[in-house]
Amino acid sequence: MKIAVLPGDGIGTEIVAEAVKVLQALDLKIEMETALVGGAAYEAHGHPLPEATLKLAKQADAILFGAVGDWKYDKLERALRPEQAILGLRKNLGLFANLRPAICYEQLVDASSLKPELIAGLDILIIRELTGDVYFGQPRGRRIATDGLFPGAEEAFDTMRYSRPEIERIAHVAFQAARKRSKRVTSVDKANVLETFQLWKDVVTEVGQQYPDVELDHMYVDNAAMQLVRAPKKFDVVVTGNLFGDILSDEAAMLTGSIGMLPSASLNASNQGLYEPSHGSAPDIAGKGIANPLATILSAAMMLRFSLNQAAAAQRIEAAVKTVLAQGLRTADIFSPGSTRVSTVEMGAAVLRAL
Repeated sequence: MKIAVLPGDGIGTEIVAEAVKVLQALDLKIEMETALVGGAAYEAHGHPLPEATLKLAKQADAILFGAVGDWKYDKLERALRPEQAILGLRKNLGLFANLRPAICYEQLVDASSLKPELIAGLDILIIRELTGDVYFGQPRGRRIATDGLFPGAEEAFDTMRYSRPEIERIAHVAFQAARKRSKRVTSVDKANVLETFQLWKDVVTEVGQQYPDVELDHMYVDNAAMQLVRAPKKFDVVVTGNLFGDILSDEAAMLTGSIGMLPSASLNASNQGLYEPSHGSAPDIAGKGIANPLATILSAAMMLRFSLNQAAAAQRIEAAVKTVLAQGLRTADIFSPGSTRVSTVEMGAAVLRAL
């Protein structure tokens, strides 16, 4: 099993290092190769996704990814910014389905900003379409307006678009996932305003007819954002587009107390996947040894389950994380009175002991 390890920038190198140690501790035949990506790759090669890195990613069975980005690159032209690396990987590998679980661990109920009774036992799976929508739609750019309220003024524009096959395939992922859970899917759209999402709603409804055992409901994105805070446990599987999924999955992550706890998987049609924590590169805390590696370690568990067909090994990692939390060990982001504060490396070592 070949894994491309792409630590990236900021805390990416620190958290990926701990996940690699966990993978190495398993009795599995795994080959791992590391390459530069993001700002680190730009500094070394002048591009956030060098050809050598892309080639390695294509040849791998799975990719373990850290995080990319730093404020110092904000003035670069958009095509050279670190974040373009993750977009390039999604596009070149056809990673169209992003799976983001939002699970509230029993030991961390008090870490959430919501009342315990609202989030105790929370287990949501947000499935975000990754390769379409306004992030990839063409045309896009800047121009001088010839009409509208301010003709002659500079304006910027992006194009929101989806095709029927794109919606169909992500809908199938959602319904198939729901069959393994509580058999409920909520499709989030903005069909009352956007033609793009009227098509989305129509197609998801049609696909849903192929899954009569799964309950489907539709919800406008603004209402979904409100309901995630008001009554999050009413959701099970949520499927939505690229833009809405980007926002809602981060909101759901914070319901659990810390985005530092939540893994994610991005899969293509062959189940080749890119696995990364839901959080970013956090340059403000990079190098301080306080980042939470658990989201990355849990992403490695998702990798074992979805791309490498090693469910038992994935369960071992997840059980080890629960054990560590039960022991009261906490990084700064999930620390609470009465718990024991540990560093990034110490948390990784604790997971290894629990394994």
